[in-house]
Amino acid sequence: MTDSRTAAIPDAHRQAKYQVRFDWGVDGLDAVAQDADVIVWIDALAVDAEPPAFPGDGAALAASLTDAEAVARWILDEQVRLGRRTMVALVAAGGTTATDAPRFAVEDLLAAGAVVDALAALGIDYASPEAAAACAAFTGLRGAVAHLLTASVSGRERIAAGVPLADVAASGRLGTSDTVTVLRASRQSGARPAE
Repeated sequence: MTDSRTAAIPDAHRQAKYQVRFDWGVDGLDAVAQDADVIVWIDALAVDAEPPAFPGDGAALAASLTDAEAVARWILDEQVRLGRRTMVALVAAGGTTATDAPRFAVEDLLAAGAVVDALAALGIDYASPEAAAACAAFTGLRGAVAHLLTASVSGRERIAAGVPLADVAASGRLGTSDTVTVLRASRQSGARPAE
């Protein structure tokens, strides 16, 4: 996916010197994921949405608040398999406005922060300022995550569309899933098969 669009990305946007990076949407994916060993697509409430095409050769995972710890363990295992520091690109899907423009989504910020926090607990902690800020948002609001999801713009949209409030709140129950969704297996030598 190295084309004129990605070639025009300023170096500062790539967060290349950091092991754990964070950005938003498809443009953010293009910026931080080109050389990532693992891309984590974060969509905390719209788990059935189709993810974009992923750049590079690294594995691509889906993550939310419920499986953040499992995703972090998977990444640590990948780092052990590679035998070197693993570069991780976290990319929040975000929401859309009524005109389909990108919109900040608090649930995706919190889920990204949960993954950063879980990675740091495992020793993968050389995070960009963007990733560190997402982590700080999550750790500061950890006790209110389920409420924030039901009260957020995205949560209220889902409830208005007929999703039960309890189901939206369940998306904020930390560590309730040990399943890791592999969206794309690594194309690097010796990669594990998709789960």
